[in-house]
Parts: sequence; structure tokens; C-alpha cells
Amino acid sequence: MSRFVRKDGIDPVARSRARRRALQAVYAWSMSGATAEDVIGQFAHEQAKEHADLEYFEDLVNGVDRHRDVLDEALQPFLDRDVEQVDPIERAALRIAAYELRMRLDVPYRVVINEAIEGVKRFGAEHGHTYVNGVLDRAAAEWRSVEMSQKK
Repeated sequence: MSRFVRKDGIDPVARSRARRRALQAVYAWSMSGATAEDVIGQFAHEQAKEHADLEYFEDLVNGVDRHRDVLDEALQPFLDRDVEQVDPIERAALRIAAYELRMRLDVPYRVVINEAIEGVKRFGAEHGHTYVNGVLDRAAAEWRSVEMSQKK
């Protein structure tokens, strides 16, 4: 099977799969109380079978684990309720996207938002993606204002 790999060596399909698995892993970790390391171990085997970007998957899960308090605090102004009251899948998607928007400036904001929306459409409540989209649009406007102004 031939796949597109960008000039910088990044495989967008493998990255997308890594994000999807990270969403499931962060959700599982938040619901089970297991450690991020335990969840990474549980999902790593499936990652290898799916040809996902395992390094990126681990970065996302570990990044959310290490920076959860900072991410939650940064997200709070864009939420209409406390972060802990947000649906668990939506909360996991928001945390991952916040990590990417704030800490992974190499990833375009549009990719981050689109991937979060797609993950919530796949795993979340029926209209959860509209909530996530609204929160991330406002967050990106503040956190990535320079990038957004260059794209218009």
C-alpha cells in the first residue's frame, strides 16, 4: 500500500490514527484512573497494527498528562462550565487539541481543530463536535492569532 508522506517525513494518515488513539487513551485514562504510562502500554500494541505514529501518540498522551492543569486552566475561559463537567470524550479532545495548539506549534491550527472535531464526531455525543469546534475556534483565535491572521 502506497501512502503519501510529506517532505518533512510526516505521514498525515499515521498522525491522524495517532490522534484517534490518543483520544481513546486519554478518555480511558481519565475514566479508569490508570496512569498515562499504563494506557500508553495498552494502546501501543494496537498502534503498531494500525500503522499509526506511535511517537506522536505517546507525545500527545504524555503531554496531556504532564500539562493537564495548565491546559485545563487555559481552556477554562472558552468553556461555559467547569472543565470537569464537560463530556469525557469532548474533554479528552479539548485537552489534546489544547496541547497541540499551545505546545506543538509545528502543527497547523486548522489540522488540530479538524482532527478534534472528527474524533468527537466518531466517538462523542451527537452534537458534541459543534461544542468542541466553538471552543477551539475561540482558543485558536487567541493562542494562534498570528498564524490565523496569516491564513486569511
